[in-house]
Amino acid sequence: MERQITYSAALLEAHDQLLESDPNVYIMGLGVPDPKGHFGTTLGLQQKYGNKRVMDMPTSENAMTGIAIGSAIRGMRPIMTHQRVDFFLLALDQLINNAAKWHYMFGGKSSVPLVIRLIIGRGWGQGPQHSQTLHSLFAHIPGLKVVMPSTAYDAKGLLIAASQDNNPVVFIEHRWLHNTLSYVPKEMYTCPIGKANIVQKGSDVTLVCISHMTLEAVKAAKLLENEDISIEIIDVRSLKPLDTESILTSIKKTGRLIVVDPDWKTLGFASEILAIAAEEAFFDLKAKPIRITYPDSLTPTSWKLANDFYPTSKDIARAILKIVGHPTKACKLLEKLLQLEENIPLDQPDKSFIGPF
Repeated sequence: MERQITYSAALLEAHDQLLESDPNVYIMGLGVPDPKGHFGTTLGLQQKYGNKRVMDMPTSENAMTGIAIGSAIRGMRPIMTHQRVDFFLLALDQLINNAAKWHYMFGGKSSVPLVIRLIIGRGWGQGPQHSQTLHSLFAHIPGLKVVMPSTAYDAKGLLIAASQDNNPVVFIEHRWLHNTLSYVPKEMYTCPIGKANIVQKGSDVTLVCISHMTLEAVKAAKLLENEDISIEIIDVRSLKPLDTESILTSIKKTGRLIVVDPDWKTLGFASEILAIAAEEAFFDLKAKPIRITYPDSLTPTSWKLANDFYPTSKDIARAILKIVGHPTKACKLLEKLLQLEENIPLDQPDKSFIGPF
């Protein structure tokens, strides 16, 4: 029987194996040795490896990121963790002007093998300063790699690959994923950075998905399993480098494209996918592409507003019905969606998901 563990347990196991296998790896972050250990992803590591390899840090994100970069240049392999992507904004100067550019400025003779773990996600009215995603911002910067695993298997494999990479890697994880289960081998393994995962094969429509929206896409496919629509689901996994080959192959096969991106629409990652489709597969498209994203407004605190702000599997299902030419069914589904959003808070995936951290 295949072993299944949670996303957070997979990250904990990856950290443990990296620390054990490479003395140059260390973990640093605000709250790393706390009782909850970053959603359980760093629990017990300080007791096992000591406070010189698993350490707390002060709330001085810019300065501490500079220390991590300096240690990486000297041959260490730091994994720096942040409980929210929003907190890391204070360190963008270090990431963009130092970590991302160092290899280039020194003619390839110096590297920055640094992993920045950033936690994203909504829940319990966290609001505009604690619920942003911002992956499009990081993917825009030359010199950075950006990954967003959606399963426990990919979380472990991509974290190990990121730590072993000689480039700075931004590792973004949605906190709604931490309690999800999937098959994860006990041994160390890597998932290739720059390779998408074909979650489900199909021939009628291509769904290009990111992070937890991949799970919503799978739910949408199940909602429509009696509609005789063949749906291909691509989990991007790696935003930069991007597996354009897999995406274009799918678009040319299905002729229909929906991008499900948990970020703002304007100048977002979904726009990049549509641009690639227009440049490389324009004459293969049978219908105009659709972007399912957050609206261009600040992340709300009220659950009433949050219900309308965040897309769900039903929004994806409605878009699928629309793009394959079933607008009447799409309208009926929208009516059901609006009734649901009116009466039930959707700010947590299930009752077992308790917060705020």
